[in-house]
Amino acid sequence: MQEEQKIENNTEKENTKTFASSLKSMDTEEWLDIHFTRKVGYRIAKIAMFLRITPNMITIASIFIGTFAGILFYSERIKINILGMLLLILANTFDSADGQLARMTNNKTRLGRILDGLAGDIWFITIYLVLTLRVMHNGQVSVIGIWAIAFFAGLSHILAASMADYYRNVHLFFVNGVVGSEHDNSKSLTKDLKEMSFWKSPFKYTCMWFYRNYTKTQEACSPNLQKFFKTLISTFGMKIPYDLRMDIREKNRKYMPLTNILQFNIRIIALFISLFLHKVWLYFVFDIVVMNQILAWLIVFEERLFMKFEKKIKNGEYSE
Repeated sequence: MQEEQKIENNTEKENTKTFASSLKSMDTEEWLDIHFTRKVGYRIAKIAMFLRITPNMITIASIFIGTFAGILFYSERIKINILGMLLLILANTFDSADGQLARMTNNKTRLGRILDGLAGDIWFITIYLVLTLRVMHNGQVSVIGIWAIAFFAGLSHILAASMADYYRNVHLFFVNGVVGSEHDNSKSLTKDLKEMSFWKSPFKYTCMWFYRNYTKTQEACSPNLQKFFKTLISTFGMKIPYDLRMDIREKNRKYMPLTNILQFNIRIIALFISLFLHKVWLYFVFDIVVMNQILAWLIVFEERLFMKFEKKIKNGEYSE
């Protein structure tokens, strides 16, 4: 009996180290990530496990790598730009590895999630600043004009990445449940924030404050989804009917490619093209014109979907 228990424990332990265990869900993964980023990230995570490196350590490393990559985009020498591109891809691979390691070792924390999101913001803030200075140096656009375009593009980027991340986590909430999702709400975050002290943990408090406001913005942009959640919880609590979860998963899965477009891969392809053309301001135009349209479609589709599901719950189409 003890031997059987030992084998079962070893099997369970080994399963946590598989490639599949390092992924959030196949519903939210895109082709390039599955066949490159996640596979390389998985190998990095395996090495990190052996060396006892934590997910947050990998995240911090990705911040430094990605920031340095962005600085290299100031140069007009394409060889230096290519080095920056390679480093940015490496930073993104590290950013994948930290989450994979956290899932493989069951070492998921809210601070880790905040740092993970912060990493990408720091890379792209650096990139936007560097590209703006590069355009100013070349005199391709007026100083006031390029700062205005860059600022609007940056805000567009932050909102698009934020909403894409939010809708993906909402989807994972219904696929994997509370434990397998990183979905948060501003009310619980505000409650947690009140229990913290800035003077005892200034860094953690500041991160939580920004994350709470970040979540508030996501909720403000999705009013129908918030109404749905309110109706869902008041009707079922946390015991969400299985058929409701599966119906939402099936209907919502077709919108996940839009969230992927708003994330990293398509963005860096557009960035790299603008660098090769030596017209880096084109990346700002792409962000404002193309990505904002995709974001608008995503919000409209998701809002319509969850408005329909709220009506179904109120009409009693689902039961515990």
